[in-house]
Amino acid sequence: MLVIYLGEAYPMAHSTIQPNDSALKRYYRTIEELRTAQSQPTEGNMRRAFSALLTGLGRRRKLTFIDEYSTQGLGKRHIRPDGALVDEWKRTFAFWEAKDGNDNLYAEIEKKKDAGYPLNNIIFEDTKTAVLYQDGYEARRTAISEKRNFAALLTQYFNYKQQQRQSFDQAVQSYGEQIRDIAAQLQRKIEAAHKDNPGFQRQYEQFEELCRRSLNPNISGDAIDEMLIQHLMTEPIIRRVFNVPHFAQTNVIAAKIEEVIRSLTSAYFNRRDFYGGPLDKFHRAIEEASADLDFSDKQSFINSVYERFFQGYSVKVADTHGIVYTPQEIVDFMCAAVEEALETEFGKKLGDEGLVVIDPATGTGNFVVNLLRRVYERNLRGFEDFYAKRLFANEVLLMPYYIASLNIEREYYDLTGSAKPFAGLCFVDTLDLASIADMDQQSQKSFFTEANAERVERQRSADINVIIGNPPYNAGQLNENDNNKNRKYDVIDQRIRETYAKDSNATLKNQLYDAYVRFWRWATDRLGDRPGIVCYVTNNSFVDAYAFDGFRKHVLQDFDKVYHVDLGGNIRKNRPGRSIGNVFDIRVGVGVTVAIRSSPRGEV
Repeated sequence: MLVIYLGEAYPMAHSTIQPNDSALKRYYRTIEELRTAQSQPTEGNMRRAFSALLTGLGRRRKLTFIDEYSTQGLGKRHIRPDGALVDEWKRTFAFWEAKDGNDNLYAEIEKKKDAGYPLNNIIFEDTKTAVLYQDGYEARRTAISEKRNFAALLTQYFNYKQQQRQSFDQAVQSYGEQIRDIAAQLQRKIEAAHKDNPGFQRQYEQFEELCRRSLNPNISGDAIDEMLIQHLMTEPIIRRVFNVPHFAQTNVIAAKIEEVIRSLTSAYFNRRDFYGGPLDKFHRAIEEASADLDFSDKQSFINSVYERFFQGYSVKVADTHGIVYTPQEIVDFMCAAVEEALETEFGKKLGDEGLVVIDPATGTGNFVVNLLRRVYERNLRGFEDFYAKRLFANEVLLMPYYIASLNIEREYYDLTGSAKPFAGLCFVDTLDLASIADMDQQSQKSFFTEANAERVERQRSADINVIIGNPPYNAGQLNENDNNKNRKYDVIDQRIRETYAKDSNATLKNQLYDAYVRFWRWATDRLGDRPGIVCYVTNNSFVDAYAFDGFRKHVLQDFDKVYHVDLGGNIRKNRPGRSIGNVFDIRVGVGVTVAIRSSPRGEV
């Protein structure tokens, strides 16, 4: 029997690993070769054989092996097992911990238990003995040399909760096949309401005006309809995954959209019946799949669900806006880099009074969450003030905004044990907040709700001095349906003309108006003359592309030190027999830049 998994065929999940499996044969052969070549084999030398075994067996089951997997253990303690197997939804499936053959394996296991290592599905081994823990208890142990027993242990390890995984895979497959039809059903109901539902028309007209004042003066009706569809299709996912039954009533933006939705559903379809029909199986599968995840894993999981939602329903939005989330390893590196720069260049700790931080394109809030953890662990005295007054984030797409709100507020709850709204999160296009003059004009706008407007105004008056994030790489727009690929941001674009473009010798300068370049211009201007730090992960064509000569000149003038980590990934640099991978699975090169201005510009 075959299970269809996201368009590919895989054997029925409950498979048996045989003692003569090719991966096992390679493992035994490698172990023997390593023992023969070394007089004193150590864990570091021997472990690569087992990691290769898990990599090969995992790949057959759509699991990715990650070496030195950094995560949170029991009691929110930081742990780093020697490896983990992760599915394509970013859910951790299993762990592995290797020990030295000279160690007492059972004493080492007890140490790892005390350190908070998860025991839901983990193998401890020392090349002589393997011990499998599942659901908190020892499930099996065997000498690795006993091939039949070792194969049985691996079978049990890889078949852990396979029935639940299979049900989830089938539900996702079905949802992926139906999502366009489901969205089309909603679109038809909205179109009908546009024609003959006066209550909906009144609410929609007000909402449309809000969108054009607050987000984009050129946003189309199709784009606004799509926003309503996004809300209807994914709001129940957020409710179920994060267990927040009243999210749509308490979130400052969701509550406003609900007013429009209610005028639609009251006359044109029963919302409960709709959710109980084509979406119910998927929603239940999502809820069950996330039930055993801790909140950190739920963040990664919901990011994956959201990416699949956009790829299935609105491919153009995904392509245009770059719905690509920053890997946690990069988030962690960037936050650590900012933390180190603050200490070495300014003698400050993250969270100190006077340090004001913003993520201008926050996505689902992963940078903010990481920063909160660091401040709580290393500068507790400044934590509450940092959270309430000196930490900001902006997002212009609806669903990431929702998820960011939940992620950040839940992180605060997990750290402190109390609930408190994150008043630094704004539903706004950062590039519209480009200058003091523009801000005075913008202050008259409603920004969707009074609460959101207050947040925006408070952010505008803040002396930002640390800017960190992953801005979009494509030319800015709110929706492909806007017909607005070249949307102008008057203040930002004028500043680019006066600086990067003016000092470029290139004839073609269109690349200077890509979104990430605009965010660089915005960040530099947002610092004003103040000392500060900008840390972005972006397309890194600016490093050597001819059109960016003026950009490079100004960055070196605007900052005292500039560090760049080239993460590679430029497909144009592929050579025969050598393929360059990309951390974002995109085609352009990527890099992390840390730009430091250590003294006010007026003093330079």
